[in-house]
Amino acid sequence: MLSRVAFALALMTALLGHPRDAVAQDLLRYVDLNSPEMSTSEMTREEVDALLKAAPQGPADQRSANLEGKRLSHLDLSGLDFTGSNLRLARFNRTNLKGARFDRAILNQAWLIDADLTEASLVKASLLSTQMQRAKLGGADLSGARITADLSGASLSGAKLAGADLSADMRNQSMGLMRGVLKSADLRNADLSGANLSRASLAFAKLQNANLANCNLTHADLAGADLSNANLAGADFTETDLASALLPNAAALAGARNLDRAWNLEQARRPREP
Repeated sequence: MLSRVAFALALMTALLGHPRDAVAQDLLRYVDLNSPEMSTSEMTREEVDALLKAAPQGPADQRSANLEGKRLSHLDLSGLDFTGSNLRLARFNRTNLKGARFDRAILNQAWLIDADLTEASLVKASLLSTQMQRAKLGGADLSGARITADLSGASLSGAKLAGADLSADMRNQSMGLMRGVLKSADLRNADLSGANLSRASLAFAKLQNANLANCNLTHADLAGADLSNANLAGADFTETDLASALLPNAAALAGARNLDRAWNLEQARRPREP
């Protein structure tokens, strides 16, 4: 079984040993999710809870519970408080995390594939190169979080991402384009007001009734996305790819900025006006 160090090295080798345009999200192709490393737990719920409670109980941003690299897959950890914890490289695949708190937690390079984070709180959490494909985040609060995670196919219906930063990390180009990936994600009724989605991938995302007011969508990929009834007031569409995207009505579009500078606007689908 891989040690934490060996596992981290394996991840970095997989990331850096491939072409420049292979982003961290491609890593899933090289990992066996049914292996013990990815599908078992080395701790019980009681042990995790005890460790969290033993951490310093000062201000939230000064807590220091350390679960770095821990295998915590397939557990029921619902409702636990991971505030401020170091969860780098931890594995939570198919873990029940309903209502758990991850405010200001470090979840960089962690694995939460098929995890259930319904109504969880991840306010100002760090989610860099985090694997969250098909995760359930309905009603979750990710306000102010820094996210370059792969959330492809994830459910974020009614989630809060106000002020979240999902933009590309332009300083980390040796590892490919590190950005928020929300391909085919369900963001219906989600609050993304003021979020930075520059260069983020939202291809085929469901954004019906989503609040995108004052979003930075510059260079974002919205090809095939459904923006029906979305609030676009103040959203910046400079060089945003809108190929085959379903746009809201003319009144909603009137509030958007730089729509005339979007890419493939002529290929976007328009709703039928009554």
